[in-house]
Amino acid sequence: MYKRSAIIYDAIYRAQGKDYAGETEKIQALLQQYRRSKGNSLLDIGCGTGGHIAYLRKRFSVEGLDNSEEMLDEARQKYPDIRFHLADMAEFELGTLFDVITCLFSAIGYVQTLPRLHQAISTFAGHLQPGGVVIVEPWFGPGVLDTGKIYAVFVDEPQLKIARMNINRVEGSLSYLDFQYLVGMPEGIENFRETDALGIFTDEEYQQAFRAAGLSVLHDETGLDGRGLYIGTR
Repeated sequence: MYKRSAIIYDAIYRAQGKDYAGETEKIQALLQQYRRSKGNSLLDIGCGTGGHIAYLRKRFSVEGLDNSEEMLDEARQKYPDIRFHLADMAEFELGTLFDVITCLFSAIGYVQTLPRLHQAISTFAGHLQPGGVVIVEPWFGPGVLDTGKIYAVFVDEPQLKIARMNINRVEGSLSYLDFQYLVGMPEGIENFRETDALGIFTDEEYQQAFRAAGLSVLHDETGLDGRGLYIGTR
């Protein structure tokens, strides 16, 4: 997962117009509404190359966590002053409590199974200050992911050309995104494949995981870009 695509990840989402700045503003508004802790520390879980961190760091003392060394290499190059952790979101132990924990852009889906969803939310809760907030942007629920289409993204930059196409498939409670890339740079053109596997969970399963971790939970059905948000408070 993201072994070879990490270096082009940012270019792909620039081409798609992902609004990290606007999403961060929405997160800030939610925190003003629900957060009661007085500190300023934030852990961004599944941070990838640090798209949200670019804006979160303006208001919070931020750390990032991801299980992809390649993605973290990109993040560290952009933000050498920020602490990043290489770890599994379901079973890390940092020895620190945070006022805010975010897990955005459906990264939670990579836990894949319901027991690991519970383990992850419990781990998040174990790193949360009293009065703190956990914000999780879910992956698509049952019956939502379209498996009958071909999707494509094209990047046309002076020194970088990309065609990324994918089809989706669902097997039981797992969704698979089968990507194929054609990438052109001045040093050459290459083709490679990657497959992402994300767990599909119901609204009730998400909420049960929060409650089992000792958190109160609210479900914002719209969220940042239509995928919804779960807001957990202690």
